[in-house]
Amino acid sequence: MRRLVIVESGTKAKKIQAYLGKDYVVEASVGHIRDLPRGAADVPAKYKGESWARLGVDVDHEFAPLYIITPEKRGKVAELRDAMKGVDEVLLATDPDREGEAIAWHLLDTLKPKIPVRRMVFHEISEPAIRAAVENLRDLDQDMVDAQETRRILDRLYGYEVSPVLWKKVMPKLSAGRVQSVATRIIVQRERERMAFVSAGYWDIAAQMDAGADAAPRQFPSRLVAVDGSRVATGRDFGSDGQLKTGGKDPARALDEASARRLAEALQDRALTVESVESKPYTRKPYPPFMTSTLQQEAGRKLRFSADRTMRSAQRLYENGYITYLRTDSTTLSPSAIEAARSQARELYGDAYVPAQPRQYTRKVKNAQEAHEAIRPAGDTFRTPGDVAREVEGDDFRLYELIWQRTVASQMADARGTTVSIRITGNAATGEDVTFASSGRTITFPGFLKAYVETVDDQAGGEADDAESRLPELTKGQALTAASLTPEGHSTNPPSRYTEPSLIKHLEDLGIGRPSTYATIIKTIQDRGYVWKKGQALVPSWIAFAVTGLLEHHFGRLVDFDFTAAMEDELDSIASGTQQRTDWLTGFYFGAEQGSEGSVARAGGLKKLVGVNLEEIDAREINSVPVFDDVVVRVGRYGPYLERIRDGVSQRANLPDELPPDELTPEVAEQLFSVPQEGRSLGVDPVTGHEIVAKEGRYGPYVTEILPEPAAPEEAPAAEGAAPKKAGTKTAAAKKAAAAKPKPRTGSLFKGMSTETVTLEDALRLLSLPRLVGSDPESGDEITAQNGRYGPYLKKGTDSRSLTSEEQMFTVTLDEALEIYKQPKQRGRAAASATPPLRELGADTATKKPMVIKDGRFGPYVTDGETNASLRKGDVVETLTDERASELLAERRLRAPAPKKAPARKPAARKPAAPRKKAPTTK
Repeated sequence: MRRLVIVESGTKAKKIQAYLGKDYVVEASVGHIRDLPRGAADVPAKYKGESWARLGVDVDHEFAPLYIITPEKRGKVAELRDAMKGVDEVLLATDPDREGEAIAWHLLDTLKPKIPVRRMVFHEISEPAIRAAVENLRDLDQDMVDAQETRRILDRLYGYEVSPVLWKKVMPKLSAGRVQSVATRIIVQRERERMAFVSAGYWDIAAQMDAGADAAPRQFPSRLVAVDGSRVATGRDFGSDGQLKTGGKDPARALDEASARRLAEALQDRALTVESVESKPYTRKPYPPFMTSTLQQEAGRKLRFSADRTMRSAQRLYENGYITYLRTDSTTLSPSAIEAARSQARELYGDAYVPAQPRQYTRKVKNAQEAHEAIRPAGDTFRTPGDVAREVEGDDFRLYELIWQRTVASQMADARGTTVSIRITGNAATGEDVTFASSGRTITFPGFLKAYVETVDDQAGGEADDAESRLPELTKGQALTAASLTPEGHSTNPPSRYTEPSLIKHLEDLGIGRPSTYATIIKTIQDRGYVWKKGQALVPSWIAFAVTGLLEHHFGRLVDFDFTAAMEDELDSIASGTQQRTDWLTGFYFGAEQGSEGSVARAGGLKKLVGVNLEEIDAREINSVPVFDDVVVRVGRYGPYLERIRDGVSQRANLPDELPPDELTPEVAEQLFSVPQEGRSLGVDPVTGHEIVAKEGRYGPYVTEILPEPAAPEEAPAAEGAAPKKAGTKTAAAKKAAAAKPKPRTGSLFKGMSTETVTLEDALRLLSLPRLVGSDPESGDEITAQNGRYGPYLKKGTDSRSLTSEEQMFTVTLDEALEIYKQPKQRGRAAASATPPLRELGADTATKKPMVIKDGRFGPYVTDGETNASLRKGDVVETLTDERASELLAERRLRAPAPKKAPARKPAARKPAAPRKKAPTTK
């Protein structure tokens, strides 16, 4: 029997073909072969007149989707049809999840094979796994297909109904999504908390206790925890309003600076006594193997990878046979994997590090997909990082090493040790009773920590599992002295912004979205301009504030956390076969009276929600974000700006894009308002007599001239009986005058210039550009020196050449310009290499080559000499880390287009078949 196996990627096809041999033909679909129409142009002519054509879903006929073969996949479909000729059976071997099941169904429904078709499922790409999959074929799981198709239709309905509201009320090209809008709201809520936060100050005393010459260690740290029986306040005792929390069983006492210093002075040379010593055994169990979400989180913390970067690297490792399937909710290991991990741990660390019984990890996963195995090294015998080092490099090696370490550690023994808590009391010279506390931990047997230690989130704080702090052996009643007593001031901090790892964890805890989609969601909200990165932190834009405010006030149910999680439960009931797809979609779109009961249905249905609320939305109110006092941020067509009303007059100020919302303080606002909108007057141009001003613009500071207003044109008298013109309507003469009105000269400030320091002389030089250098004696074309968006350059007709400095624009001669034009035109890296770097960095983690930051045509970028990656919003040249630079380069390599293949030889012409019309497939 000859079989055709269809997988999703070419890499998998090559690997699997080698395992199966000549009786199998393995082809790749390269992902989805068809989808809902992307726009009006994709809709077939037959359906263009239908009311539902814009959606691509016939909402009046059981939500039948209109699927089209995307133009770029028509050739692939033809290849697969040709491949079916001469085989006896088709095996659909797409990924083992809902999306893979849906792709398999699309292949079946599009290719319509007349030979038997079976579903082939595997979770790793190794020869034993592939051969086992061939021996255990099954039919297509229609419930899984329905679940995935429902999600696709649901997301289309949500996006196509709600997004136009944002276009009309906020600004064009925005988008709303079932999960992306909730994720954006989470980030906006955290920024609101930071903006409302009031910091509080408090003091305590840090001490170094001396236990005497025989103690080891002799000195150890301790901290004041109580005064006269009242607990000394720490950061957790203050509210977000900066006030000390009152009430409760154990109220705290806040020390100010004067009290702390007075008490420290009063404790000098006073006797201190050990009040209590409490020792407890310490045990730490291993972490479970990775599933998708925990891999994304730990790769983010330990390797500084974005979720998208992690998933791309994991995909390559899976397709090349190094790890098991990367999209999973399970922490379970197969018996063979457990034995492989235990065997490797025993071999590397010894028998003592492997428990007598294998460890089993199970978890109740809310909204889980079908139970897969955890992410682990592929095969029944794991290859160590050293074994794969020659085959895998860069990101892929680092991620494989992480997965291998975590898997092996999961089957190792517990870490054991001892924790000690000590209380020390004394009496100050002022008569106050004080209590100090110390805590320590010693690890007597590292167990799994020998192989792997989970990284602590930078923002969450806390102590790593392998951290130790030793205390001397003390006994109750033992006398101590204080070697030093240091009053220390502290201030409370606002809640930390989300990072990609912490956002993924929060979404998972809420039961919102799927682990397999988290990377896409986070990438989407950044691509849409809702969120940008400042270091590792996710910062919302002011557009995100406007969009979230609109959705909260007018579509509150759609961005409610419990509501969105409940919707995931209802979608999962379709996957399990307990809910019917059409009934649920009918309720979601039209309401409970027409379809099944559901969370959206009970809210009246999506269509009604949008229709009722659209006209009620006040666009100006939605795009106004109050920040403090009378200051609001307006989200305008050309970006956000500040506005306030003073003495009945509106004041406006530009808002820098790189300013995070919580850093917009009253002091910063006053500074922005102080920049005159009309600009700083520099003086008068002696030649033209026009006033010259320096201004701050959306694209940076610039100078310009103020032209006198031309006289208003005289209007011809209206013809007798003609209707009066509406107020504000321009006459033909006014339009003509406006078109003929001269435009003022403008010039961007050079780097190092500012609107506060630029002089009239500087401004006149800037306004003299473009400067005529001369004419080319051969062609007669004028050569000019100009200051462009990407730096100084020469221009001759359509041919431009970069200049090396700004000053050269004013000094370059015609001979020098002609000499520049004689040289071959340099592009890209060659042109950039002529200029010195802005900053030198360390080695790239992937290529091990030194990285530098350069100033390019499109702004600063980082390069390792082979790959160039532009700095993003929030990245600063002076503070960019090596880790962030490596991440930018890795993301750029992943986006690089694949090399083009040589065109295939054109087959001999065949006799054309009779024309046949084929209607698009609907379901």
